[in-house]
Amino acid sequence: MSASPLQASVPAPAPGAPTRSLAAAYLALTKPRIIELLLVTTVPTMVLAAGGLPGWVTTLATLVGGSLAAGSANTLNQVADRDIDAVMRRTQGRPLVTGEISPRAALLFGLGLGVASVAVLLVWTTPLAAALAVLAVFFYAVVYTLLLKRRTSQNIVWGGAAGFMPVLIGWAAVTGELAWAPVVLSAVIFFWTPPHYWPLSIRYRDDYAAAGVPMLPVVGSAASLAWQTLAHTLAMVACTLLLVPVAGMGVVYTVTVALAGAVFTVAVVRLWRQLRTGTTLQPMRVFHLSITYLSVVFLAVAVDPFLG
Repeated sequence: MSASPLQASVPAPAPGAPTRSLAAAYLALTKPRIIELLLVTTVPTMVLAAGGLPGWVTTLATLVGGSLAAGSANTLNQVADRDIDAVMRRTQGRPLVTGEISPRAALLFGLGLGVASVAVLLVWTTPLAAALAVLAVFFYAVVYTLLLKRRTSQNIVWGGAAGFMPVLIGWAAVTGELAWAPVVLSAVIFFWTPPHYWPLSIRYRDDYAAAGVPMLPVVGSAASLAWQTLAHTLAMVACTLLLVPVAGMGVVYTVTVALAGAVFTVAVVRLWRQLRTGTTLQPMRVFHLSITYLSVVFLAVAVDPFLG
């Protein structure tokens, strides 16, 4: 691998010592910032499925149930990854590393969140939504974390399969079935995940290398990383446009995702050039812009049903 361009990223800062309550430590196990991002995709999908505002009971139950499912998966992920979290500076402040919570307590907590998630979705939404929540927790905690994360450089690509489950859950909660529209939206998130996460893993490349996690920026060449990031970005933008004929999206959505896609693609091309030429990397610009991009796309999804 040509190490020089990837090693040009700034070293990760070491976290400070935790000063939080036990309740805050348990909350940290659920990775609430990730849950927030997942909910950004759930509500717009529900609006699209309903053709307007879905019922408030269904919406609230889906948000609660989806948050519990995501919290369960994230907690179980930390139970399995506590050894590598202790090595990586970015994650040394997590509760299982600091000893604030025992692995057994975290395991029971994670399983309990999963059971609660299924109960909420089953009672107040649909059986399909509850079944998809079970699948989401299993895929992230077992398939991704235990089977793939430490074995393949494409780990985060498969992690995107867990990331799109809230879209399917939201659609199923409203309609009780699936359709092509949520499948296309799922593909958007699937292809979005690598260009979102690979820049972050460039930033923390040394951490992943020390922990022995074969992230693409660690084990792949700069050229391979550049091309794969660009390819996933172009596929993601194409899927946002594919939703137009599949779901009958209007002009506002079409123009919004086209412009947002162009802006994000330009940012990825700049990172591609930095990787290809070995110049100083600025991966976090792409990382932060990816969050804004996804929010804009799904905001357009939420607004569109009220404009036509």
